[in-house]
Amino acid sequence: MRKSCICVLIAGGTMLAGAAFAQTPDATPAPTPAPAAPPAAPKSAFTQGGIDFSFLFDGYVDTNFNHPDSGYNQLRNFDYRADTLHVNMGKITIDRAPAPVGFHLDVGFGQTFTNIHSSDRAPEALKYFEQAYVSFKPKSFHGLQVDAGEFVTSAGAEVIETNANWNYSRSLLFALAIPYYHFGVRTTFPVGKAFTGGFQVVQGWNNVYDNNSGKTFGFTGAYAWKKVTWSNVYYVGPEKSHTNKGIRHLYDTTVLVNQTDKLSYYVNFDYGHEAYPGADAAKWGGVAGAMRYQVGKKTALATRLEFFKDADGWATGAVQNVKEWTATGEYKMTSWLLARGEFRNDWSDVGYFSKEGGKVGKNQPTALLGIVAFLGPKK
Repeated sequence: MRKSCICVLIAGGTMLAGAAFAQTPDATPAPTPAPAAPPAAPKSAFTQGGIDFSFLFDGYVDTNFNHPDSGYNQLRNFDYRADTLHVNMGKITIDRAPAPVGFHLDVGFGQTFTNIHSSDRAPEALKYFEQAYVSFKPKSFHGLQVDAGEFVTSAGAEVIETNANWNYSRSLLFALAIPYYHFGVRTTFPVGKAFTGGFQVVQGWNNVYDNNSGKTFGFTGAYAWKKVTWSNVYYVGPEKSHTNKGIRHLYDTTVLVNQTDKLSYYVNFDYGHEAYPGADAAKWGGVAGAMRYQVGKKTALATRLEFFKDADGWATGAVQNVKEWTATGEYKMTSWLLARGEFRNDWSDVGYFSKEGGKVGKNQPTALLGIVAFLGPKK
């Protein structure tokens, strides 16, 4: 319709110009007016003054088919309440990209915050913070960014926020093999087009106040190609209270493949080693593989299979080999509301999982329905 109107106007203007030229040969036709500029895109209500605000609420209801007397799922970190309805987390994020100075703040409540700070000696008020750091990224530094404060770990194939993962529950590797967060300084810097490196100096694992006088050092490196990303992380430092003897090592690597717009998969490997003066070192590690397929605009399916070896009982309190398989169905009800249904089974080679009536078994099947609401600027 608009094109037709424009054609009519142009034709009419041409006829009038021709008539005017016939009457006054020296007259010059008026220039055609430029088309109006398209209206500017409306600003997001979640971005004010260059600062992004976002909100997350995460809750679930689940059943443990063992119906343990304790009321807890074992070897889980965030979905550890059994046979109940529970709030996982609620939080607000305030973020300003560094230009050249910025900051990031995650503050909230729920069992997620309780769990990640369970070993921290920091004041109670700090346990409501997931992240709180200041960023520096001057243009003259050629892409180098420096963050100082509390930030989540670089290790692992998953993250703390449920909606940013493929499954609702976290893997054994994420729950048992690696830290959640650090307090200190981290850097990231690009090297060429495909590699990004980084270096960190932090207090240790999951603490704002250090438990000794030593520091933990982190080394990160990621190669990113068109469809494949290979990430590597190494943390090393003393983690025992009141002594710097006995060093803890952790190596984490993940290969992520985005095969198509619908199909993605990854393999994650972790190996940990901690020395004890006058005693044998503790070792733990494992491997996980996961796949996600986008069925439609609102529906996705994901599965995860992994093996974890706790050779010395460092992570689980028992010498055992554990496996788990998870199947997750996802439905995006709206742009801000997500539902996930999940079945998971954990197996051990020893009697480890609590059952009803005080019994102990070798497996732990669970079913879960989770709801995640997220409001924030579109990325």
